[in-house]
Amino acid sequence: MNERFTPPVRLDIDHLQHLYRSGDMTPRALLAKLDDYQTAFHDRNIWIHYLTPEEREPFLQFLDGESPESLPLYGVPFAIKDNIHLKGIPTTVANRHVNILPEDSAFVVKQLLAAGAIPVGKTNLDQFATGLNGTRSDFGPCGNAFDGDWVSGGSSAGSSVAVALGIVSFALGTDTAGSGRVPAALNHIAGLKPTLGRLSVEGVVPACQTLDCVSIFARTMVQANQVLTLADKHNPADPWQKNHQPPSRLIGKIFTFGIPPAGQLALEEYQEAKGLFEAAVGHLEALGGKAVEIDFRPFSEAAELLYDGPWVTERQLAISELVDNPAMINPVVRDVVANGDKLSASDAFRAQYRLATLKQEADRILATVDTIITPTCPGPCTIADMIADPVVLNARLGAFTNFMNLLDYAAVSVPAGFLANNMPWGVTLFGPAWSDTVLSALANGLHQRVTETVGATTDPLPKESLSQTPNTLDVAVCGAHLEGYPLNSQLTERGAVLVRQTRTAPHYRFYALAGGPPYRPGLIRSEGTGFAIEVEVWRVLEDRFGTFVAGIPHPLGIGQLELEDGTWCTGFICEPCGIEGATDISATGGWRQYMAKPSSVPAPPTTPSSPEIDND
Repeated sequence: MNERFTPPVRLDIDHLQHLYRSGDMTPRALLAKLDDYQTAFHDRNIWIHYLTPEEREPFLQFLDGESPESLPLYGVPFAIKDNIHLKGIPTTVANRHVNILPEDSAFVVKQLLAAGAIPVGKTNLDQFATGLNGTRSDFGPCGNAFDGDWVSGGSSAGSSVAVALGIVSFALGTDTAGSGRVPAALNHIAGLKPTLGRLSVEGVVPACQTLDCVSIFARTMVQANQVLTLADKHNPADPWQKNHQPPSRLIGKIFTFGIPPAGQLALEEYQEAKGLFEAAVGHLEALGGKAVEIDFRPFSEAAELLYDGPWVTERQLAISELVDNPAMINPVVRDVVANGDKLSASDAFRAQYRLATLKQEADRILATVDTIITPTCPGPCTIADMIADPVVLNARLGAFTNFMNLLDYAAVSVPAGFLANNMPWGVTLFGPAWSDTVLSALANGLHQRVTETVGATTDPLPKESLSQTPNTLDVAVCGAHLEGYPLNSQLTERGAVLVRQTRTAPHYRFYALAGGPPYRPGLIRSEGTGFAIEVEVWRVLEDRFGTFVAGIPHPLGIGQLELEDGTWCTGFICEPCGIEGATDISATGGWRQYMAKPSSVPAPPTTPSSPEIDND
């Protein structure tokens, strides 16, 4: 069918907040519209439990006591994969013989509820989160948002389809082997698999406890990161959560990205996907990237360990109470976890040794580029074909995802166009642990280039941007720290990256200071007689900024500069005493223009005028 659907309300988070604040919509009115809308998709088997009006009333009553301005997710509808607890609502893990009635919500769910989000329902999944296709459920196979006869991807099947159809703004899934990325790619939405251990897994029924993480499906990467930020709170009761760390590297206007060679792309049966992958590479190049071919072998070998190694025993352990009752387990899931009986403690150690070697090799390759791009999966298939060949076709879906948590990488999946059969296809960007938001900013730029609509809806893709990366500072430079100039290495050796070239607001005087080399300019704010001066904005990690500032000599310092778009940015300023003996070069408009004069040595000092000085 490959239909497009028009939801009753556009569910982008910022748009909903605008509707609520203007009084044009209330959470109750929104839910009533969504109730009617979602009935058209019963054939998709999205829901295991759709909340009744009585079950969601407590969440609405909480909002009655709050204003839309007070909560970042006020009235935002979301879905929860049915292996994540919501207080008082049964958790089934897609098995009719499991009926956990949780006394409390999962830790991440509680953070989102506190931010004002409203749970709509518990979504369908591959049973016990074992599968990447969405057909292994006691509640029926989950159909793709575009065509219900095709697989949705899994195991977070219903979560992805609910977002893609515009029933919810975002959804929680889990990701052990690709469950937060494959469904995103197959339903034309954004999927964010955070760093393993970043979000608490307390209240998540484990599949493979050492590798499980909560994932986020959203309309855009910007909105996925809004949710990530709100859910990313420390839980002292969770032994699997890691201490938060800043990213180890940043991605600027110019970057490199790795691509597997054609022979390692595994797209033989999806020839048209090769063209989409090449187009995605072209889009990254247009965004400032340079493609570098890398050896994908260690990543692929690590992926094979997930189901051929001892981690399958961990899946068996997670359902140990049902192992003695095989009739109560989905036959395909039962056969997968049965392989755990064949493995010994010696096998577990051998696999760990092999994984350590592969991670060293993979890390070495990843260190040569800023990110790596791959297909999220080779391509989709029909539900009928998956049921007929459930092991081989499911394994194919995980070719580019199974290794990610084993190697402790962060990954994001975004749409990358449509196959010849009009089914969606996507790509993944991955990088080191804690690079989640850095990757998301780049993926957002790619998303904006490949489509104009959200999921399977007619909703326009919002023009959003991730303006700032957590744990970083933007600093504006105007002289010797500019790219190509003598002191630029003080930024680059700290991992700083150039994010934009712009100008100050027209409120500054610009001086060539006495002394040198290196020759330096100074900016002084002058409301009445100022000029717009060219600057570069560099992004640097917070924990490396202090040593950078410590090396700045008098009379220069760090303060706030007003940029031409009206925003303010940390940047170089000069104390008023610094212009004694300096040359006013404001009319040149910038250091590059001044230094391009016939003599690159500053002109003899002149007596500066006395501008109105506002050195805030």
